[in-house]
Amino acid sequence: MKNIVLARVDDRLIHGQVMTAWLQYTGGNHIVIVDDITASDEFTKEIMEMAVPEGIGLDIFSKSEAVEGISNLDRNKKIIILTKTPGVFLHLIESGITIEKIIIGGMGANNNRKKLYKNIATTEDEKEDIKKLIAKGIDVQIQVVPDEKAVGLEKIL
Repeated sequence: MKNIVLARVDDRLIHGQVMTAWLQYTGGNHIVIVDDITASDEFTKEIMEMAVPEGIGLDIFSKSEAVEGISNLDRNKKIIILTKTPGVFLHLIESGITIEKIIIGGMGANNNRKKLYKNIATTEDEKEDIKKLIAKGIDVQIQVVPDEKAVGLEKIL
């Protein structure tokens, strides 16, 4: 979809960097979060809504709702899609959503994840999902903020 201006993996979803740097850099005016847990938690959805600046739209979809929800958005919107894992983007792409580039911005370490690059950590499944995305011709990069140089993951993996 030509109106997707940013596809970003960040386990924090909406936070200061997304709201300031990425919104300005992309000119995005509508944020789509695709995350099952967030979509099912009314309290978290309210917090996300409060974090979005005035004039910026927000939709929060479960993975199963996302393809239809994104496809039905107004074509004039400049969409930023946020997910917590690369596997969600793999699902969207395999379901017909056109995404040419995915930016990995925040995947923090935990008991299941191992360091991949600097402060980016993945599980083995997440690493395999990234490899599948790259095999589909998707440009997958690590870039925390817009003014930082992007690093292609095909070089790291």
